[in-house]
Amino acid sequence: MKDRKLPTLDLKRGYARIKDEIDQAVKEVLESQYFIMGPQVSGLESDVERYLEVPRAIGCASGSDALVLALKALDLKPGDEVITTPYSFFATASCITRLGGTPVFADVDPDSYNVTAETVLSKVTDKTKAFIPVHLFGQMVHMEELSKELEVRNVAVVEDCAQAFGSWRSIDETPVRAGASGVLGCFSFFPTKNLGGYGDGGMVVSRNQEMADRIAKLRVHGAGTTYFHDEVGMNSRLDAIQAAVLRVKLRHLDSWNEERRIAADRYRVLFAEHDLLGIVTPPVEDEGNYHIYHQYVPKVIRDRDRLLEHLGSEGITARVYYPLSLHMQRCFSFLGYDKGDFPVSESLTEQTIALPIFPEITEEEQEWVVSTIAAFYGKK
Repeated sequence: MKDRKLPTLDLKRGYARIKDEIDQAVKEVLESQYFIMGPQVSGLESDVERYLEVPRAIGCASGSDALVLALKALDLKPGDEVITTPYSFFATASCITRLGGTPVFADVDPDSYNVTAETVLSKVTDKTKAFIPVHLFGQMVHMEELSKELEVRNVAVVEDCAQAFGSWRSIDETPVRAGASGVLGCFSFFPTKNLGGYGDGGMVVSRNQEMADRIAKLRVHGAGTTYFHDEVGMNSRLDAIQAAVLRVKLRHLDSWNEERRIAADRYRVLFAEHDLLGIVTPPVEDEGNYHIYHQYVPKVIRDRDRLLEHLGSEGITARVYYPLSLHMQRCFSFLGYDKGDFPVSESLTEQTIALPIFPEITEEEQEWVVSTIAAFYGKK
């Protein structure tokens, strides 16, 4: 066993499944010699608009840039507050401070790991400019419980969908995809994502045409016409090779997400078979959600870090998302938060562990993972 290796995500297996399609798509870009923006990028934008059922999609250079572009389009200014979660990747909060805004954190639900209407609405003040829900690990926030109330309070919703491309939630008996319920939705195409490129890439989707037009300018230094700049923007263009790769992968995304869901169900069954459910708590899929399991993140009741080391010693790569809540990061100390301010988020940083999950993971590999966990805890 110790000679075997299992990563949290095996990109090589994914490439092997669609190698011919990918190679042909990249070849066409190379032959065209059109590498920045152009027809592949506009084609991807159109594909995403159809898939998400949104009026506009604007490609950019990364998921982090997508968040910054969205907040710039909202005219976020120093003194403005943006409510979000402390249990997320760094870019969720840094996009706010980069523009001079103030992150205001709301604690999360211990089961879904997402913010709730109760925690968010209690943070709204007359300084609140926006709310950034993070659809963490591939599961959507209960947007229907927040959107109308925030609209009444003139708070814009900017969805952080970096981990949720293809996730949806049933709202009024209608499936609404992540990114399609806020005024703006932000996506990452980092290679490890469910819809990942072969380098950096991102996208903003918008239900507001005026904002979409502005973001399209902001990503090219604020230029409406080349060399004529309406405002100071960013250099955040999506390149054609990434767009071509993503267009191929988007065609397969739904079936890959379903394979992830099957793998997640298999983990739950294996935990029960190995008598681990009193020690390991599988991630909860909220009613009405279609969870795409970008990460498979259960909680363990004790010895999380030692378990992580044990798995690694056996050749199984597991990770911790996230080891330190955003409100405890040194660079955000100026916000004045202390340990204990967000107890659920803080407890999750100590209890959760991300196990290998990807469309091609085998039943035998999952059995290996769970039996290794069982052996660590002295179970059969």
